[in-house]
Amino acid sequence: MLDASVSPARPRYLSYVGSSGLAAGTVGDALAATYDVNLAGHSAAAAILEDQASRWTAQFVGHPHARGGFTSGGQISNLTAILAARERSMPGARVAGVLGRGGAIYCSSEAHQSIVRAADVAGLGTGSVRRLPLDGQRRMAPEALERALADDLAAGITPVAVVATGGTTLTGAVDPIADLATICEARGVWLHVDGAYGLPAAATATGAPLFAGIDRVDSATLDAHKWLGVPKSCSVLLVQDEAVLEAAFGHEESYLLHREGTANPVDRTLEYSRPVRSLKLWLVFRVHGAAALRSWIQRGIDNVRLLDALIAEDAAFEALHRPMLSTLCFRHRPAGVADLDAHNLRLAHAMQDDGRVHVAPATIDGRLCLRVCFVNFRTTADDVRMTLDVAREVGAMV
Repeated sequence: MLDASVSPARPRYLSYVGSSGLAAGTVGDALAATYDVNLAGHSAAAAILEDQASRWTAQFVGHPHARGGFTSGGQISNLTAILAARERSMPGARVAGVLGRGGAIYCSSEAHQSIVRAADVAGLGTGSVRRLPLDGQRRMAPEALERALADDLAAGITPVAVVATGGTTLTGAVDPIADLATICEARGVWLHVDGAYGLPAAATATGAPLFAGIDRVDSATLDAHKWLGVPKSCSVLLVQDEAVLEAAFGHEESYLLHREGTANPVDRTLEYSRPVRSLKLWLVFRVHGAAALRSWIQRGIDNVRLLDALIAEDAAFEALHRPMLSTLCFRHRPAGVADLDAHNLRLAHAMQDDGRVHVAPATIDGRLCLRVCFVNFRTTADDVRMTLDVAREVGAMV
């Protein structure tokens, strides 16, 4: 059954943002399941290990974190950050609710749906999300943020958080974090970076300039089960001030006392029963080291640039944007095909059925296309070339 399933760990799985299934991460999963530690309360060495893994992650990407926490995925990490931002911007909301107080969250029009879900769960409502226009590089336009903040403040609406995306799912665009940080600092607005996919690229020489300003953000999300290769699920939330998490989640219960007056791990997280997800990432850092991770991440960036160059030389294909990280949307445009949208949708599904290269269908600016994302360190330049070869071959038959 498993061998006949779609596995993101395979080198020519290029759909969505998968994992490469590092063996050290798998061992970490097995050990964590065997010992079954619960990080809700005092857990001795496991809590120390989690803190060390979060510090290593922050150092890896250049975030000056005070505290980190591991969650089940980007959705929960982003929600945790939004709840902390809500409590800071609307004190007492966790007790009394928002009670008709208008609050708003700001993100680009191509931010992940998890931000909308977080606004819903946080009681702000999906209508509180301001999806702002893009600039020419498919990033949030800072001037649009300035206008939206000014309009909401004039209307008596409280800005809860600005969410910059560190690698959009559709195209891999990285919002201009430093410019957004300047705007947020001037107005005292929480700045969160959803770097679930792309933030690891901040550790590379190529990607670091795209993440300038990451040291100025209030919080950041990174999914280690994407570009850091560990199995699902393993997401990291980094914050600059641990007090904001305790303000949002701290509590006193008769069944979970505070040992020697110190906060329990659950006082800083949304989740209660929480396994040692950090162990698998800790092992990856210990076994492979930061240098190896950097080289693997750079390989993904190099692979997408190779694909972009190959497409530029081939009249049968068209890139629909310039790659910023390791994602590219492109389409097959053979001569004589009138409906390219229908053709590329059939082609994406046919390539999935063919099984040699797995790509995803997507739409960008109303055009249907093939979307690929390179995050697997096993993917080679030959695999990149094979992607176009298979697309050409299968495209001639659909």
